[in-house]
Amino acid sequence: METIKGIILDYGGTIDTNSRHWAEVLWEQYVAQGIPVEKSAFREAYVYGERTLAKEKHIYPEDDFRRVLYVKTALQFDYLISKGFLPVGSKGAEDVAERSYAYVLRVLEKTRPVLEKLAAHYPLVLVSNFYGNIHTILEDFGLSTYFSDIVESSIVGLRKPDPAIYALGVERMGLPAQNILVIGDSFSKDVVPAKAVGCQAVWLQGEGWGGEEIDPALPDYTISDLTEILMLLHL
Repeated sequence: METIKGIILDYGGTIDTNSRHWAEVLWEQYVAQGIPVEKSAFREAYVYGERTLAKEKHIYPEDDFRRVLYVKTALQFDYLISKGFLPVGSKGAEDVAERSYAYVLRVLEKTRPVLEKLAAHYPLVLVSNFYGNIHTILEDFGLSTYFSDIVESSIVGLRKPDPAIYALGVERMGLPAQNILVIGDSFSKDVVPAKAVGCQAVWLQGEGWGGEEIDPALPDYTISDLTEILMLLHL
């Protein structure tokens, strides 16, 4: 194992939900709010919403994360209604968004101290598939000071799982790839491309989307909670 001199982190699913895929976070709130749809229909709506946000301008640089969640759930409900999965005029999108936002605030109480500890010992770079407003979100959540640089997909024109976005993260870090540790919750979007560019990789394994081909030997380490990284690095 090469000496770790810098760390690249994923954001969504890693810092904000601590190993839970966002589809699972939202679905939990659909169930809690009694939204009468099957999970398969919700998954269709989730994919539709994410693809729409990747293609169309719905999120702006000044939008905070509450706004992002309101837009996401509105797109999902629009899809579910248009496909007949929900009756016209169905309510509940805003409640799902608000409760999901509250969930993130709770998780950050656990993950923010981890970032603070890591940043005291290593330079940190964020590499994220996001919508052009990650700076606003980091500021809003009090996380921005921990990162020396940010590589955001919608800004740089590259998206995970393209290894080129991690290569750009390595370039921004200014260290040899073998001395950089990547931490992310997605096996295919974080671990695979990180290893492809020569980084060490920690897989934050939790509630994923499913259907991924997993090679458990590929990550250098596997953890189930972000706090475990502190023990791994003897911090």
